[in-house]
Amino acid sequence: MRPLLLSSAVLVSLAACSSQEPATPTDASAPDAAAAAPAELVVYTSRNEQLVKPLFDRYTEETGVKVTYLTDKAPPLMERLKAEGSRTPADVFITVDAGNLWQAANLDLLQPIESPVLEANIPDNLQDPDNRWFGLSVRARTIIHNPTRAPADTLSTYEALAGPEWKGRLCLRTSGAVYNQSLVATMMATLGAEETERVVRGWVDNLAAAPMANDNAVIEAIAAGRCDVGITNTYYLGRALKQDAELPVTVFWPNQADGGRGVHVNVSGAGVVKHSDQPDAAQAFIEWLSGGTAQELFAGENLEYPANPGIPMADLIKGWGEYRADLINVSQAGAMQAEAVKLMDRAGYR
Repeated sequence: MRPLLLSSAVLVSLAACSSQEPATPTDASAPDAAAAAPAELVVYTSRNEQLVKPLFDRYTEETGVKVTYLTDKAPPLMERLKAEGSRTPADVFITVDAGNLWQAANLDLLQPIESPVLEANIPDNLQDPDNRWFGLSVRARTIIHNPTRAPADTLSTYEALAGPEWKGRLCLRTSGAVYNQSLVATMMATLGAEETERVVRGWVDNLAAAPMANDNAVIEAIAAGRCDVGITNTYYLGRALKQDAELPVTVFWPNQADGGRGVHVNVSGAGVVKHSDQPDAAQAFIEWLSGGTAQELFAGENLEYPANPGIPMADLIKGWGEYRADLINVSQAGAMQAEAVKLMDRAGYR
């Protein structure tokens, strides 16, 4: 018998469960209905409930498999998995940022899987080199700007925001944000530590205000004219524009010139928990998440880019046009994250 999932400090929710026999899946990536389906899967996730619950409900509708989930921040969930060890009830771990996924793999919390479905659906740069996790949605961390106060033809690269022309015009989220740590880590992998530190020092010198608590605050500051340019994940801007289409903020795709490394991208992703007692069913669930139904929900509900390149993006973000992404494997964001934090601290970025 599987242990019960208990929690008082974090939210535990039960997805709806169909009492019918498992339906024949409609996605090519959905699990084989002929295989014996488990009665329940347990997911630990740091993703917001309003995003994942529709996914879990749909999976239950299509397969008859009940999904029980526990939500919290990624670090406490990883600590929980470590403490539970072989006693864990968890089958799948879902979180945001390649740094967190790398950390989970590095802590030996995930098991490698072999999946032709995931290999076909998810590009190589968006998955762990050792197949312990796979990206499920893409978030571009790009430059945003007021097009009147900072026209597109005055912008070029992340590095150029360290230039003197941006003195007092730049807004950034705090260095404690894992998204900024991953951006700096991948810059270090490409530019080297010395050049990256020069750039980060320039950013700090150009700040219009103290680093802000979240990406929403950066967007609001640009819209209000407190700064002209910033760096955020695109889906934050997508949500803001969905509420106010007249917001004077848009995206700019940096580092696109010949020889440029491209826009920094990160992922949300998932892996099979090392001590899951039903790894095949857990893998089938992640395969389903990489296919059409789930990928369209990721794109439509949270305005992220689908990790599966065969799935169309939401109309709002399609309007921003195409960009060339940095193809460095996103696992580098985790491997170099500790060094990135030290570099940011040396540069005075708080």
